[in-house]
Amino acid sequence: MKLVVQVRLLPTPVQAAAFAMTLRACNEAANWASEVAFEQGLKNNFALRKHTYGQIKAQWSLGAQAAQHVIKKTCDAYATLKANLKAGNLGKPDSKRYRKATEKPIVFRAEGAQPYDDRMLSWQIAERRISLWTVTGRVKDVAFTASPEQLATLALYRKGESDLVGRDGMWFLMATCEVPEASLNTDPVDFLGVDLGIVNIATTSDGEIMAGRELNRIRVRERTLRTKLQKKNTPSARRRQKKRRRKEARRAKDINHKIAKHVVAEAERTGRGVALEDLTGIRERVRLKKPQRATHSSWSFAQLGAFIAYKARRAGVPVVYVDPAYTSRTCAECGHVDKANRVSQAWFACRSCGVVAHADRNGSRNIRARAWELWRRGASSTAPAPPPKTRDGAGRKRSITASGARCASPSL
Repeated sequence: MKLVVQVRLLPTPVQAAAFAMTLRACNEAANWASEVAFEQGLKNNFALRKHTYGQIKAQWSLGAQAAQHVIKKTCDAYATLKANLKAGNLGKPDSKRYRKATEKPIVFRAEGAQPYDDRMLSWQIAERRISLWTVTGRVKDVAFTASPEQLATLALYRKGESDLVGRDGMWFLMATCEVPEASLNTDPVDFLGVDLGIVNIATTSDGEIMAGRELNRIRVRERTLRTKLQKKNTPSARRRQKKRRRKEARRAKDINHKIAKHVVAEAERTGRGVALEDLTGIRERVRLKKPQRATHSSWSFAQLGAFIAYKARRAGVPVVYVDPAYTSRTCAECGHVDKANRVSQAWFACRSCGVVAHADRNGSRNIRARAWELWRRGASSTAPAPPPKTRDGAGRKRSITASGARCASPSL
């Protein structure tokens, strides 16, 4: 399976300037190629190459491989847009969002990522050095840092393209690795049910609760501060906003990685599979009051589910998705279903048998029971393979799911 390993580069000021010039040139060329593709309807890689390859090399001083990747990046962005339009992710054809996406060419950010192959980039992993092509010439002896686990993965499994990424004054390489999978456990002894939520991020059928109260408090504090800075709108306020951006997303991603790793390790240790709810479309189905909308929209359940799925696939742990309907209203002891059973967010009290339990623990037990029943009936593991990589309009590497939805590539 494909994984993306992120390593941080430690360039000198001169090297960093060369990287910045390279990204600007490549993305200016991609914007021009995007205009040609839009005006002439050339969304195919070979067709667009015939019309743009020569001028991209001459006007922006790009090498042959760099020009090829710029054209491919442009075509991938249009393929991503087409998949999202087909899946309905940008609304109906008469909606403002749909028209905005289709009535003008895709625009690439000046600092958008640029792909590199082995002709443009070479690794000296043991020495933690790389050399790579730039518009100012080959830049050699660029230092990078990574954890021992990442270095081992790079040394053993690196295969394919790497993306040069500039972010907030820092530089990264996103290296693609082809990591072998463990053989799937086709005879699990049971399933570990996982109930995903906002107050409690994940609750397992073993009774373990991974609470999100601290994360939610941080989100509220960050949202309040963001509102104050936006109202102030001074140069110093804007600088502070820029400095703090992505901080909340990075924290949530780190927490989700840790939870997913723990859940999969526990299932693997006990010879069980993992049972999850199929929460597709929950944002559209649920109607909330205004104070609750920001909290619900910042709930990264899809990311946590994706992390659990790819880590389970790598470990050979089967994953089964179940229908989430009435899991919070059904008694895990007697099976009685009643809206009144859910007496509060935290507690469940069955109106039939009288059992009282933690609401999320009760729900996770129902999820486990449904997954086990599906498995006994012949259901197979639904831990998906990582979807094929494409690129969005910003030049970032993305994946297209079966429904066309975009999701972040799994990374170590």
